[in-house]
Amino acid sequence: MPRLRRSATARPTRVLAAAFLLSVGLGGCYTPAQQLVNADAESYAILEKRRAELDAKGGFTIQPPPDSLRQRMLAGEQPGKLGLVRVLEVAAENSRDYQRRKEDLYLAALDLTLERFAFAAQRSGQLSALLNGTGDEAQTASAGGGFAVRRLLGTGAALIGDVGLSLARNLSRGDGWDVASDMGITVTQPLLRGFGRRIVLEPLTQAERNVVYAARTFERFRRTFGVDVTQRYLRILQQALQLKNEEENLANLEQVSKRNEALSKAGRLSEVQLAQAQQDELRSQARVIDQRQRLQTSLDNFKLFLGLPISAPLELDVSEVERLDSGQGLQVNEELATSFALDQRLDFLTVLDQVADAERKVPIAANRLLAGVDVSSSINASSEPGKPFEYDSDDLNWDLGLDVNLPIDLISQRNAYRETLITLERAKRAEVELADSIRVALRDELRQATALLETLRIQANAVTLAERRIESTRLNQQAGRAETRDILEAQEALRQANNALISARVDYHLARLNLWRDMELLRVDENGVRPDPELLAARASELPPSDEPSTDSAAPAPEESKQ
Repeated sequence: MPRLRRSATARPTRVLAAAFLLSVGLGGCYTPAQQLVNADAESYAILEKRRAELDAKGGFTIQPPPDSLRQRMLAGEQPGKLGLVRVLEVAAENSRDYQRRKEDLYLAALDLTLERFAFAAQRSGQLSALLNGTGDEAQTASAGGGFAVRRLLGTGAALIGDVGLSLARNLSRGDGWDVASDMGITVTQPLLRGFGRRIVLEPLTQAERNVVYAARTFERFRRTFGVDVTQRYLRILQQALQLKNEEENLANLEQVSKRNEALSKAGRLSEVQLAQAQQDELRSQARVIDQRQRLQTSLDNFKLFLGLPISAPLELDVSEVERLDSGQGLQVNEELATSFALDQRLDFLTVLDQVADAERKVPIAANRLLAGVDVSSSINASSEPGKPFEYDSDDLNWDLGLDVNLPIDLISQRNAYRETLITLERAKRAEVELADSIRVALRDELRQATALLETLRIQANAVTLAERRIESTRLNQQAGRAETRDILEAQEALRQANNALISARVDYHLARLNLWRDMELLRVDENGVRPDPELLAARASELPPSDEPSTDSAAPAPEESKQ
């Protein structure tokens, strides 16, 4: 193959051509790793803004933590007692559903970056080179490059500008390089179908709103997920405390049995009363064994839910139950709860906005039934031969055109228009249905909170009475005025009252959580899942005074009694 001869006169031209081609070919090019960084930077910036509007706390990333608690426990680390806040963190970092929800939010932001790009200056470049010949002899060599910019305007106009550079040489004759360039600008403007800012920007508008909806959905999920984790956690603590109560009851029954056995041997107590105490002791032992087994099963299921090693020991902080009722009361009545929920519920706000989306799409669908009338204009120019950067205005080529697409047989567009009207009516019905569902749920939860608060007070009094009964029965037994059955019945009443008090305490707290969740009063932050009383107070100040009785959804409960 012959070598290409160099020409001193062609060198500046080749340098300019090479610089042009490199700038086109390499400008704006990124490696796959850099593309990922850019995608994350754009998407996370969008999400940071949207989550801040929802007062969402904590950072956001779809990357799993490199040192999760599961990995550390598999390596032999003992996490110690896990409080509720830490459990919430562990559940979030290991939950597959939680990870999928984060990815859904990220993908909504990623889709938005594409829609924004549609209205940005879109650059494209192309490089090419060709060497051809016959047999073992090269005859011609050519190279070229082009660079184009496309921009979509708000009116629907599409603006395209391009510039190209080409080089050619006949190798068989030894000629120098023939260099030429060309440039052009084309503008296309729709006049009927596809015209107007509202029509053109609809994909971008919807993508922006979809990110808002996704952010609301994720934040709503975080709060619901927090309630779910809290419920699982507290139910296990409830079992642990009830096991402790059963063990204390067994210890008391063992003392009764030992005392009765000693009295029986001394001839001061009948065999019947001795057998009664022993039978209650055996029943208590069976309950302890059963309670331990159920607690271990619950712990294993909880470790599975958290994504922790099943065989690793897990210790929870039972003192969390004692802190359940340390908060200040939130006075809530039906009017305030409903008004607050309809103003704050993230899913309801999305349904309201989806009605607006459906309304916005009706005229857009109607626009697609119009005739397509487009005006286009273009200007093109080619350089002087051998002078790639010199153009003669007399050699400019231009054209002005009109394209009309008559609205004939637009069945697809017609059906789409009818569907938008149906979608609008459905969206309106969904708004009414969700509003009514919220009202019904809040009324029921308010009644439950009121009933459970009263149950909690009743059970606290029941424990106090059972403790007094125990003491009175023991004194009577010492004075010979009570039998074994009396002390056993009193002990059983105390056991049941303590278990019922633990259940009532947890039930009441979970009822409050459900109420706060459905009011959208819950917040998830570094302190766990908690209500925001300031938001409720601000809303209450906007409402006129009401004679409707309030529910103290966070009234302090009596301290749990000890045996």
